[in-house]
Amino acid sequence: MTARLPFGQVRNLLLQGHVIRRMSSQPKVYVTRPDVDDSGLELLRKSCQVNIWHETSPVPRSELIREVAGKDAIYCALTDTVNKEVLDAAGPQLKCVATISVGYDHIDVEECKKRGIRVGFTPDVLTDATAELTLALLLATNRRLFEANKQVYNGGWKSWAPMWMCGQGLKGSRVGLLGFGRIGQEIAARIVPFKPSEITYTTRSPRPEEAAAVNARHVDFDEMLRKSDFIVVCCALTPETKEIFNAAAFQKMKSNCILINTARGGVVDQKALYEALKSNRILAAGLDVTTPEPLPLDDPLLKLDNVVILPHIGSADIETRKEMSRITARNILAALAGEKMEAEVKL
Repeated sequence: MTARLPFGQVRNLLLQGHVIRRMSSQPKVYVTRPDVDDSGLELLRKSCQVNIWHETSPVPRSELIREVAGKDAIYCALTDTVNKEVLDAAGPQLKCVATISVGYDHIDVEECKKRGIRVGFTPDVLTDATAELTLALLLATNRRLFEANKQVYNGGWKSWAPMWMCGQGLKGSRVGLLGFGRIGQEIAARIVPFKPSEITYTTRSPRPEEAAAVNARHVDFDEMLRKSDFIVVCCALTPETKEIFNAAAFQKMKSNCILINTARGGVVDQKALYEALKSNRILAAGLDVTTPEPLPLDDPLLKLDNVVILPHIGSADIETRKEMSRITARNILAALAGEKMEAEVKL
């Protein structure tokens, strides 16, 4: 005679089987950072199986290769290189790679295009935060705020002196921007109240309507180098812009010029920048991005007084980072459903 299981035990087994079947049919998403805002992860957990790298440091390459296998989507950050090797490891079912960043040079978009893998990013939400940080970095650099702050703590502040710790003002200056997209335009708008004599911008194609709003003038790269007192880098990293600020570029710049970079470290040849700063070929630099990141503690740039370096915090505004997390999640969910993504890279 076959023993019968109690009704409650049978019900629990049936429920467990339903949960297992439901989970097995859910899309699988791998998240490379545990420290993104949880609101985005909660959106994914409602309908996906979510696996997350457990440490706040970037996921090791071997771990990334192993964990993406069989996943339908990858939620990544600019610290993760998603190339052919990663896509091969993921498998043919991979439908989407979504990055919690506006830049996507860490993703091999051409390889994604070949495979029909959609790529999401977060371009609009961080515009204001990045523009604010850029202006803060510009002011900290040109008014020597970090350098002056050190004097308070190391005994260098003896008394008030007429020319001590003097910086270079924005009023009456010429400001050039390499790049004039959303962020570049917002940076220009924030500079206008400081009364520069001229704002110029360099792009492949002029943007007369947007430029008119801030009374900016389109110039070629060479003219921007030769005439600007301040140069702000706000362009994407592309083969054309990679190390565009090299030794030859620094030779053309004015000796009082200050370079600000909140775009990508690869736009600047850092060895050439170091030589230009050390020799006073240019006056100063403010960097929120470097190559590599983080910058090694023995990097020669860190020994100079005329450079301000921040740890890539351009979009580090609390509400901005929360919304970036949600947009990344919504991009993934839309791609998995075959719907229009909120912000998709045009492949």
